[in-house]
Amino acid sequence: MASIEKAVVEDLLQTFIDPNNGTDLVSAKSVKAIVIDGNNVSVKLELGYPAKSYIAELKAAVEEHLKTLAGIGDVSVEVSVKILSHAVQQALKPLPNVKNIIAVASGKGGVGKSTTAVNLALALAAEGANVGILDADIYGPSIPMMLGLSGLPESKDQKTMMPKIAYGVQTISIGYLVEADQAMIWRGPMVTTALQQLLKDTNWDNLDYLVIDLPPGTGDIQLTLSQQIPVSGAIIVTTPQDIALIDAQRGLGMFEKVNVPVLGLVENMSMHICSNCGHEEAIFGEGGGLAMAERNRIEFLGSLPLDINIRQFADSGRPTVVADPDGRPAQIYRQIARKTAARLALKAKDFTTKFPKIVVQNT
Repeated sequence: MASIEKAVVEDLLQTFIDPNNGTDLVSAKSVKAIVIDGNNVSVKLELGYPAKSYIAELKAAVEEHLKTLAGIGDVSVEVSVKILSHAVQQALKPLPNVKNIIAVASGKGGVGKSTTAVNLALALAAEGANVGILDADIYGPSIPMMLGLSGLPESKDQKTMMPKIAYGVQTISIGYLVEADQAMIWRGPMVTTALQQLLKDTNWDNLDYLVIDLPPGTGDIQLTLSQQIPVSGAIIVTTPQDIALIDAQRGLGMFEKVNVPVLGLVENMSMHICSNCGHEEAIFGEGGGLAMAERNRIEFLGSLPLDINIRQFADSGRPTVVADPDGRPAQIYRQIARKTAARLALKAKDFTTKFPKIVVQNT
């Protein structure tokens, strides 16, 4: 029997679309090796995003896809993950020990942005990444409460801080440094300085992703982030109602102006499900987030229900992804996390650390 041609296998893999990035395996550069032994085929895939809960499904699906080849024998698919650092704004370089920074933003408050940011970070960690979260809401820090943390961060050299850790995720927040009832009556320059110190004076430990939970709006913090902090990508959180979408559009426009790629949009509180009777009602309207994503040609990452458990879990310091990992909301958060990281993996890589530094000396 004639052996299988490598080109035929590659052509077939080009028809397999990865649901997390919407791109075929070949175009996404996920195919690292194709080995042909007679009519037996072995394929090595390498994903650029964490996908612990998806790898077995992907392996089985690709094997079934390859078995459609006429005359094929044994099929073997091996899947690994390698997370790389991606390009940031011009004139900026990625931070030491932080491969990628993902900003989570919203145009207005009250849309569940912080809850989304925390569960996104926990979901990325659950999928196998090394993750941190920075609470950039200086005036109203909420990450400590959501993660059940308090108290001053440790400092080993009296100059820098060690991140506090919850559920395997490294965290820092102004909320660890001030009393819970202390008002932060600071002007813009003080706030932006505090953000830079939280980011750069924290000893992050080899992060694949640092999620930054931004305050609502497009003010000083957002400008500092876009101009001075190396951001690989951003996601926008909104609700379906028109007033939230208008403000979300402004946030999207800000990132576009400063050349920070928007990885996608999350629609929160898309559907209220009655905890007593199960009746579903779109109390904030429906379809607004998807329409906005399509209008702006960005990815619609997913929609989350208005669920009392999501709020209760966050308030208790055990967010949904860790409190109910098998529940439907946690599964949605993990899908959003995979899609976010997969979309980022398609972006240009950062190669600044690959080149040696050239030093000119007089001898």
